[in-house]
Amino acid sequence: MSERRPCWRPMRAADLPAVSVIAALVHPAYPEEDAVVAERLRLCPDGCFILARGGAAVLGYAVGHPWRARTVPDLDALLGALPEPAGAWCIHDVALRPEARGCGAAGALVDLMLGEAARRGLPEAVLVAVGTAAGFWRRHGFRPIPDAPPPGYGAGATLMVRAVEPRSAEA
Repeated sequence: MSERRPCWRPMRAADLPAVSVIAALVHPAYPEEDAVVAERLRLCPDGCFILARGGAAVLGYAVGHPWRARTVPDLDALLGALPEPAGAWCIHDVALRPEARGCGAAGALVDLMLGEAARRGLPEAVLVAVGTAAGFWRRHGFRPIPDAPPPGYGAGATLMVRAVEPRSAEA
């Protein structure tokens, strides 16, 4: 295989146009204004990632941030600020172009997100699984919780949570 495997790197403001294109391709049923991702990047740059191959082609993105326990922000909502104190790490959005699926990038992203949650001392991670994604998240330790996700995520959306393993003192 001549092309390098795609890797996650920190998102930059210059990536936002590519994020918008991928969001429209991957999540057409869950549209968000470009300002939503731009605000998340400003509020929590350590939770925003780009999947790229060789530093060029953007193949996916992910957005996470501290939030309240066992809940997620409304779809397409600006936050204004992150809650203090936060009770969970919210995995707000993950989108991979079709050609980036099946190479292990999504699993590596889960590790990145949970690592950031642990670094911040947050006890759990929370997300809304849409479409057929609940199976993926179950394989990574997330479990459905009975609370309904906020409106806008669709009838089949599932609010999910998992515990975050605390970091050891040596880490």
